[in-house]
Amino acid sequence: RPRAWFGRLDYIVDMLSFLFAAITAVAIARYRRCSRYCPPLSLLSLAVVHCCRLPSSLSLPLLLPSMEDVAKDLAAGTVGGAAQLIVGHPFDTIKVKLQSQPAPLPGQPPKYSGAMDAVKQTISAEGPRGLYKGMGAPLATVAAFNALLFTVRGQMEALLRSEPGTALTVNQQVICGAGAGVAVSFLACPTELIKCRLQAQSALASSTTSSGAVKYGGPMDVAKHVMREAGVRGLFKGLVPTLSREVPGNAAMFGVYEALKQKFAGGPDTSGLSRGSLIVAGGLAGASFWASVYPTDVVKSVIQVDDYRNPKYSSSIDAFRKILASEGVKGLYRGFGPAMARSVPANAACFLVYEITRSSLG
Repeated sequence: RPRAWFGRLDYIVDMLSFLFAAITAVAIARYRRCSRYCPPLSLLSLAVVHCCRLPSSLSLPLLLPSMEDVAKDLAAGTVGGAAQLIVGHPFDTIKVKLQSQPAPLPGQPPKYSGAMDAVKQTISAEGPRGLYKGMGAPLATVAAFNALLFTVRGQMEALLRSEPGTALTVNQQVICGAGAGVAVSFLACPTELIKCRLQAQSALASSTTSSGAVKYGGPMDVAKHVMREAGVRGLFKGLVPTLSREVPGNAAMFGVYEALKQKFAGGPDTSGLSRGSLIVAGGLAGASFWASVYPTDVVKSVIQVDDYRNPKYSSSIDAFRKILASEGVKGLYRGFGPAMARSVPANAACFLVYEITRSSLG
């Protein structure tokens, strides 16, 4: 009786929730020195799924989006992500250079005195192309990343709707953003590790001997070096801070985006908003992402560019403590200016292009 079996959505949700918890536990257990995070993360995954459950009396077609909707989210997310990357990557390069530069010796100035100095030194040493270094890795995966982000968000929206076509509340959009953040973390971690190591190598080279400085020829070269030194799991170095950034960051971003859209529209129906309103809402939503999680991003960056054989940091907590001890709170906000300068135009472009593409697809 397949029809009756599919109707029992409560059993399907139970199986999916426990499967997700098991996968989370195994993945984190295999991650170096992070087995202690298995129980809380497993329980968290169960709690998130069960908190989002709906009455089993609802039919499966009502709860799950159609393949046509999934395809539209995939296409719109891909195009929006490409726009975000093209606009924001130079800002991101400067942010990573400022974050990952070594702490200066007593009495000596840092390699970069600020964002503009980092721009000048980068262009002087590498030309304008240096601002787009490391773009290959995110460009190759931007389709998958943003398609996954917006598709998971769209599926969670469908699960949380009481009936098709109804608008979600801001709190429900926060839940959708958090769920999407969990999904994209596992793709963002290896992608950003490759990007960060490419972007930061010129800054790190000054603190090492010329023979010890690794020069990467491109994204694939970084992946080869990492896998040679630490295997496949080396690509997932920094997974814990990536999750700690993506989950609350996306929750804040999508929550703020929906709140601003509803405020501009004067109600839950936001279909008639102008492009200017979408640009403002998207830009401020992106700013809220970084404002809420920036210290976590700094920890992620220093962990991901750290040496595999002789690591300076034993864990995310250790990195946080050492940055705080050596540089104070200011050290946790290195590169904050370029990050905020990037987030507004990049996310404004992303959300605007996504909304235009999504509406044009029907």
